[in-house]
Amino acid sequence: MVSVKREFEAYLDQLDVITILVPEKQRNTYTPPFYIGKDPNSQLKELSVVSSESIGTHVKYIVKVGAPLTLGATYYLFSSSKQRTDLQTGAVIRTKEFDEAYYYEEKLGCIYHASKSIFRLWAPTATASKVRLKNTATEEEFIFPMIRKDRGVFEAVVSRNIEGWEYLYEVCVNLQWNLTVDPYAEAVTANGKEGIVIDPQKTAVTRHNPVILKHPTDAIIYETHIRDFSIHPNSGISNNGKYLAFTEYETTNNEGYSTGVAYVKEIGVTHIELLPFNDFGGVDENNPSESYNWGYNPIHFNAPEGSYATNPEDPYNRIIELKKAIQALHKKGLGVIMDVVYNHVYDHLKSPFELTVPGYYFRYDENGTPSNGTGVGNDIASERLMARRYIIDSIEHWVKEYDVDGLRFDLMGILDIETMMQIKKRLNEVKPGMLIFGEGWNLATPLADHEKAIITNSHKLEGIGFFNDKFRDSVKGSTFSLQDRGFALGNSRKIDPLKQEIAGKGIPSTQSVNYVESHDNHTFWDKMAKACSEENDQTKRLRQRLALSIVLLSPGIPFIHSGQEFYRTKFGHENSYCAGDGVNQIDWDKRAAFHEDISYFKKMAALRKQHPAFRFHSSLESNHLEFFGENTPGLIAYRLHSLETIDEWKEIIVIHHNQREREIVSLPSNKRYTLVCDPYSFDLGETTVTHSLEISEIGTYVLYHT
Repeated sequence: MVSVKREFEAYLDQLDVITILVPEKQRNTYTPPFYIGKDPNSQLKELSVVSSESIGTHVKYIVKVGAPLTLGATYYLFSSSKQRTDLQTGAVIRTKEFDEAYYYEEKLGCIYHASKSIFRLWAPTATASKVRLKNTATEEEFIFPMIRKDRGVFEAVVSRNIEGWEYLYEVCVNLQWNLTVDPYAEAVTANGKEGIVIDPQKTAVTRHNPVILKHPTDAIIYETHIRDFSIHPNSGISNNGKYLAFTEYETTNNEGYSTGVAYVKEIGVTHIELLPFNDFGGVDENNPSESYNWGYNPIHFNAPEGSYATNPEDPYNRIIELKKAIQALHKKGLGVIMDVVYNHVYDHLKSPFELTVPGYYFRYDENGTPSNGTGVGNDIASERLMARRYIIDSIEHWVKEYDVDGLRFDLMGILDIETMMQIKKRLNEVKPGMLIFGEGWNLATPLADHEKAIITNSHKLEGIGFFNDKFRDSVKGSTFSLQDRGFALGNSRKIDPLKQEIAGKGIPSTQSVNYVESHDNHTFWDKMAKACSEENDQTKRLRQRLALSIVLLSPGIPFIHSGQEFYRTKFGHENSYCAGDGVNQIDWDKRAAFHEDISYFKKMAALRKQHPAFRFHSSLESNHLEFFGENTPGLIAYRLHSLETIDEWKEIIVIHHNQREREIVSLPSNKRYTLVCDPYSFDLGETTVTHSLEISEIGTYVLYHT
């Protein structure tokens, strides 16, 4: 490609509108009229100047072409004295007209066959593209030119078997050649430096029936990090920190208590949510023990992370081991939720998105600077048609190929409503009954609030769940103020806000993901270390049991952070995303130390699963919940009416108490109730009460009437 010295600059900002920037010191040299053509010897067309203004160091001219330009060719701008510059791609790629003109529907990426492989790359602003192939075993290397097809797609057909070959794209945009991994790459080399051509049929594993729930509120979600789950020396697991840890059944710690998958199955959760396992930055896949990361640094969205594989150099290894892990969990009746990060990339300028279609996949503010609602320097523009298509394609890939059962969207509020609803529609077609939920925080990204997938728009996102931060903060206190106490920490001023969330007055119960702890921020135990520093550990344990009981028994979707049930600590680390194993690992020693607390959690989870009254399946069912006991200090009490005739429990009473003072709670009727549990134990025999219940401890009491 011929290099050109840019004496001034010109950008295509609409298909028929160009912005010309002339240095102020050259304003008398590079003057209108301006002309456009493909080279100095071609017929030049005079451009119409719409406006001009001084913008400090430059003079800006807005000119009209007269007819839309077709991208994919190199155009030059000439001043009246024949100085020239090439026409660069500008804001045109962020216009509706561009989206409509270049939207492409056919399959993209590498399409493998034994006799040939087809490479397709969407790069409408590129003037040329090549695919570079290398066989590392034989040192053969080839570069194939790609042919520009309709709607800005480049295609190359390689008529031989190239399974296992590395490949990269070379893309020429604005006279600059970029070398990039395929955005659609499904297999990559160690640390994602190259894409790999694979035979998808060789990645197949035996499948087991997945977990399909009738209603999202039937789930109990258990969040964990693949490495945290098994890296502890007392995990009893051989494949420490690896995908294959989830294929090991019946593991125990040194004290003989269950660990790993056996433990998770035993405590009664329905789904394991795994922090991101698509290929991410921050960990050297060849030396994973040297660094640590949660995985919110996405690089290759369609390929598994290699640091969790036993052999990251083998592109098949990570794919097969991840698939085996998911199917091993399915075999034990556990669903798998994938934590997905489609709101940003790890390195904006080096990402395959930016190297193939610069400026398209990300949002920009009014000054042309990348927006930063995510806090990491870039926001993916999900509302653009091919960005949206990419996200949907990627999700469909994980569901079809890896058989995941749900999706947790990191910073879902960055994404737009239309994208989320199209995802839901596609998933209903591919695998009905999947769980879809995410973080609906309203972040400062250049998208109108009414278009964002945020909590206040939950009514526009039926069937999609939201982390309920008001529920969280009402139970434990503000996440961002360590000293602030919630209801479970003894603050009775949080009673009314919590009752609102239990009743589904904020987020509807069917969409409310109820939690008090996740991988983010301080653990519940660490917050109490500051907010309740004057209390002893026994009292704190009661408070954490209370919080867990509120999560498990409230209408909505309960979400548990792994190890929370046995008082997980990160030793005061508020943001442990790269703090290492010593801080982040699940401490399987505590599995033995707090086995009684775990047994309590297990029975509380079973209670929820056994009785539909705890699991509203529609917003109308909130009428079956009524509060009482408003005049009793430190108390939230409510009555649930049975929702199904098959349940012999016709009424259920739930009482949450945050004080150690003795109280007499008047029950709402003269019926005879059986006490199921108190803050210490379950299965209390035939303890019955009629008019009132005496309580004197921090925790939860459950009664029922038949």
